Amino acid sequence: MDFGSINPVILIASLMVAAVPIMLAAIGELVVEKSGVLNLGVEGMMVMGAICGFITAVETGSPFLGFLGGAAGGAGLSLVFALLTQVFLANQVATGLALTLFGLGLSALMGQGYNGIKPPLTPDVPFGPLAEIPALGPILFAHDWVVYFSVAVIAATWWMLKATRLGLIIRAVGESHDAAHALGYKVNRIRLGCIAFGGAMAGMGGAYVSLVRVPQWVDGITAGAGWIALAIVVFASWRPWRVLIGAYLFGGITVLQLNLQAAGSAIPVEYLSMSPYLITIIVLVIMSSGKGRAALNAPAVLGQNFHAAR
Repeated sequence: MDFGSINPVILIASLMVAAVPIMLAAIGELVVEKSGVLNLGVEGMMVMGAICGFITAVETGSPFLGFLGGAAGGAGLSLVFALLTQVFLANQVATGLALTLFGLGLSALMGQGYNGIKPPLTPDVPFGPLAEIPALGPILFAHDWVVYFSVAVIAATWWMLKATRLGLIIRAVGESHDAAHALGYKVNRIRLGCIAFGGAMAGMGGAYVSLVRVPQWVDGITAGAGWIALAIVVFASWRPWRVLIGAYLFGGITVLQLNLQAAGSAIPVEYLSMSPYLITIIVLVIMSSGKGRAALNAPAVLGQNFHAAR
């Protein structure tokens, strides 16, 4: 059943695809922040992942290698952040912002000569007859592997942080790096691993934009998705399953405004285009006004540098 000219089945299926880049970037940033590091360079890592993944996929003809290339590009840029903040103890906020500007500039340089080229197609997972089920088929069984991988990463991250020794160590470092160091844990090594994981997830999210969502390369293709991912981490109160909800909320708003534009809505296009970001701001304001409940779940030493000699 269509509502006007909008098909709800297609709408829901599309929002699952639209949510993937910010979901991957947000879950990576959540792990980084759980370790006590604030990396505001998510946008830069995403756009580097987008161009590295695009170039790899085009040159090799393999979309799977393209996603690996995107993850490597994002992780590589995150290691620059790790070097500056964990070794040279640079300010994390300033370094993250510089990382975004650096990533945007470097990706534009690397993308010269790749405009107008189509990447190899990323095929859907072959579920056979399941994809033919009315309504549920197109929603649940007609997507590429990255859609399912993103949900699996959310589940694995939740389990790792909640039920494993590694998760306990990461949370301990984020709550008190001095106490964790006193117990013999290598704080900088743990944070380095978390930063690399966050960069890889952001890079893979960026690759998904250039290989699937907008299968081409243009400068600044991520269009602020990294900043939305940062906001979703706060919206989620640093809880993995809430990242899933926040990503689908933003993806749904994004797809809905595109459908309204295509349907010739009387609402001005400018209002529809800004609606996803406006809704995100409103949700964050509502979350932060609840007597600090969301803020109370933030890691205690978030954004603070650690030096073993102190």
